[in-house]
Amino acid sequence: MRKSRPALIVFCREPIARQAKTRLIGAITPAAAAALSDAFIRDALRKAVLVRPSRIVIAASAPDGADRSKYFRRLARRFEADLIDQGSGSLGQRMARSLDPFASSGALLIGTDTPSLPTALLASSLEALRQNRVVIAPSLDGGYYAVGVRGAMPPIFTGIRWGSGIVFATTIKRLDRAAIPYALGPAWYDVDRWADVLLLAAHLRMLARTDSSPCPTTESVLARLGVLRHAR
Repeated sequence: MRKSRPALIVFCREPIARQAKTRLIGAITPAAAAALSDAFIRDALRKAVLVRPSRIVIAASAPDGADRSKYFRRLARRFEADLIDQGSGSLGQRMARSLDPFASSGALLIGTDTPSLPTALLASSLEALRQNRVVIAPSLDGGYYAVGVRGAMPPIFTGIRWGSGIVFATTIKRLDRAAIPYALGPAWYDVDRWADVLLLAAHLRMLARTDSSPCPTTESVLARLGVLRHAR
């Protein structure tokens, strides 16, 4: 019998100037970095709608809590998403806390730093979770941009050096050691640093010749910043 479609969790932080995309500050202003972060979130939620999960969930981090954030409440209404708070603790603890309520039917958690990820590749990871206990999609910096869990929480969210270049490798070792089967989603690149922004702009210029934009809100912000100049 075919399993039901999993939920999709968009894991994100409120885009506040000097707190969002801080590694871009210097190359662009704090306000511009926050605008780019906002665009990443909106484009991720747009793709979430397109892949048609059973539920869309925004797992949010905000200074006064997700429920009190006007920003996240507006997004939840616009994209017909449930809104939950990430809570405190390490990145792993917050991801596990966000996934746990949906584990029985399965949920795929995605970050927002892969704005150019094609919707079809996101859909393939979501579909893979219907047949696998764990799905993990690696990013080219050594981490991962998506992780899905169906059933009991695997031992992959504690004791990890988050932010290092060995997050993905360590996670896979943990799964192998625990004999937990998993499926790999498509690899993609994160946009964290200014060099990544330039790569993203070059990628979008190439796509403009043949395809519709995978991240129209991000593309608009890049155009306003003067990083992306082309007529789509």
